[in-house]
Amino acid sequence: MEKQTWQLVDSYMTERLRIGDEGLDAALANNRQKGLPAIDVSPTQGKLLTLLARMKGAKRILEIGTLGGYSTICLAQGMSDTGKIVTLEYEPKHAACAKENIAFAGYADQVDIIIGPALESLPILHEQQQSFDFIFIDADKPNNPHYVKWALKLASPGAVLVADNVIRDGEVLNRHSTDPRVQGIRTFVELLEQEERIEATAIQTVGEKGYDGFILGIVH
Repeated sequence: MEKQTWQLVDSYMTERLRIGDEGLDAALANNRQKGLPAIDVSPTQGKLLTLLARMKGAKRILEIGTLGGYSTICLAQGMSDTGKIVTLEYEPKHAACAKENIAFAGYADQVDIIIGPALESLPILHEQQQSFDFIFIDADKPNNPHYVKWALKLASPGAVLVADNVIRDGEVLNRHSTDPRVQGIRTFVELLEQEERIEATAIQTVGEKGYDGFILGIVH
């Protein structure tokens, strides 16, 4: 299949802006070898996460949805040298692969992977009075409304919130969609509309992952 212009632009920018490194490339290769789904953020999107974490000066990062740890490594590259990431992953197979990738990239001591349903892990983090200054949501979309409610409980004042895959080829407009992922995103957006503690925007993206986008917000 012939590549679309936006896919070629992604490749061009990735090469010219020197995006990616040995650790990130190895993570993608290991993910493929272990049979993980190729649904990681793209290299350009991953670099955006790195830069956002660095701009924030993030010291405590919560990631909901680890997969093979590609985005985890991107976030680790942007946080402070003494920073810590807690990342939640449902699938033990994915978590095992992520552990290998994160260790190879040199962040094993700064990343805690918690295995199991995020909606079981998040209340425990809250009971432990943990708080985070950067939260990245990239897990099962039907549960996004629940994730953002917990994100608010766990966010420190001024925390950055990023949620991936919120446009879904424009299907977010379809209120009659029978896709639970689309309905999860729509409910998530409606919650943000009513939530005065979050100031947010949406960025539509095109690239090697197709037509999608982020929601980016700050928790007051």
